Amino acid sequence: MDRCAETTTEESKTQSGTQLCARLHPHCVVCSPDNPCGLCLHFEARDDDTVTAEFELDQSVEGYIGWPHGGITAAVLDGAMTNWLFAHGLTGVTAQLNVRFRHPVRLKEPTTVTARLQRASHPLYILEALITQDRQLKVRAVGWFLHKECHTERP
Repeated sequence: MDRCAETTTEESKTQSGTQLCARLHPHCVVCSPDNPCGLCLHFEARDDDTVTAEFELDQSVEGYIGWPHGGITAAVLDGAMTNWLFAHGLTGVTAQLNVRFRHPVRLKEPTTVTARLQRASHPLYILEALITQDRQLKVRAVGWFLHKECHTERP
């Protein structure tokens, strides 16, 4: 495939996902740039069919000294998988989330979260998300997402 075409596809997926996220997650604690108490992660679609975000967590999300609260870590993984769906023009709700904490995530250090599709059988999408620091896998999650049409008004 032409590299320019790949870049265009990558950029359009990121833009389309960002628009869907902004419309349906305007105050999301993980990815909204408008939530003053949020993490403000910016997800980008990659040409390997993943979405990623680079970030650093600070003491405002600390659990044990020097480590983020596990619930915050799980929220980052869930948010990455949701943003993978957005990048593909899909909306869904988390039906199940299994998180495996392998090593502590350290605060105030560069961190990457990456999400990818494992399997899809509409309306079910199974995704994987990984958190890494210094090229070491820290946390892995598998999430089951049920496709659901989401609207901006409350149910």
